[in-house]
Amino acid sequence: MTLSPLAPAGFPDLPTIDGVRFAAVAAGVRYKGRTDVMLVELAEGSVVAGVFTRSSTRSAPVLDCETKIKFGGEGRAAFLVNSGNSNAFTGSAGDTSVAAIVAAVSDATGVENHRVFTSSTGVIGEPLPHDRITVKLADLNSALDADGIEGAAQAIMTTDTFAKGSGRTVTIDGRPVRIAGIAKGSGMIAPDMATMLVYIFTDAVISQSALQSLLGTLTDQTFNCITVDSDTSTSDTLLMGATGASGVDVGESAAFAQALHDVMLDLAHLVVRDGEGATKFVEVRVSGAATDADARKVGLAIANSPLVKTAIAGEDPNWGRIVMAVGKSGAQANRDKLTIRFGDIVVAENGWVSPDYAEKAGADYMKQQDLCISVDMGLAGGMATVWTCDLTHGYIQINADYRS
Repeated sequence: MTLSPLAPAGFPDLPTIDGVRFAAVAAGVRYKGRTDVMLVELAEGSVVAGVFTRSSTRSAPVLDCETKIKFGGEGRAAFLVNSGNSNAFTGSAGDTSVAAIVAAVSDATGVENHRVFTSSTGVIGEPLPHDRITVKLADLNSALDADGIEGAAQAIMTTDTFAKGSGRTVTIDGRPVRIAGIAKGSGMIAPDMATMLVYIFTDAVISQSALQSLLGTLTDQTFNCITVDSDTSTSDTLLMGATGASGVDVGESAAFAQALHDVMLDLAHLVVRDGEGATKFVEVRVSGAATDADARKVGLAIANSPLVKTAIAGEDPNWGRIVMAVGKSGAQANRDKLTIRFGDIVVAENGWVSPDYAEKAGADYMKQQDLCISVDMGLAGGMATVWTCDLTHGYIQINADYRS
């Protein structure tokens, strides 16, 4: 897989989270010789929160995790994730595979079954060869390492071209609190909480209910504001574990919430930067809408439009396609009050092309890798920002051959 031109220089140096250990192996779930299974162990006293796809065809692992999250509580926990096969739309065989993997993880680690959370990502509709995973549990358990997070990030990749990680250390009451997260995602990305998996860890002290609430709020500000291709996966999963090892209670800390937001937004942006075939990273800002909800409708209509996305890929400053997307969004709009900008360039205003706009300036701007399209609706104070990428021949090539 060719590295995305929008990829960062390398995997970041993430803070080590006390009470969390990682391991990864090649189990041959779909491809031989490829690292494709990771195990995470969380120490005694940990709490786990999660946010999941709202797809009506969500996978057996998602359904199992949803049930377990509702139990709350604290204690040791484990995450087991495989790539190559999503264990989705596999009928009762999917439930059988989840049960077999959970039992094997419990046997190997001593973590109770109801504290074992599994995820699967990859091809839909094929039974998961779970025996290839369970036979590796002893190896995974013996390889657990507090510094193994990069290997875990690599194990969960499918069409990703690079491993994704982000971390922060924030000082609260004079003591450090650490956050580290990994993600996978490249295509089928339009989260509604696309094939997207995210795992975040912290040594903060926080109740399960508070963590669950915070995670849901921040997901709506980050992962639910990205789109690669408008398709929501059957397997989207975001799990977060807090070990409490720092001894710092962050339940009411704005600094912790901001640091977690920053990690989640970093990971969300990395997913977009690795969009299948992507060559442009695009921020869409909408202001002046009748409501925030209307602003979001407009932003997603622009970000999901194949006509807009292909124009961006062709470096064509076709502002007419932006107008089209605004009009189809379903949001309240007045043609004669719209203002459209490419970066700082005013392209259209007052229902017509701006008298100061020069096509060459727009064309030169579109050659950049990082772009910003702004639309002011001119109606009220509603605002939203979403992030997307362009749509290229590479996306077609990747998805035409996905199951081969």
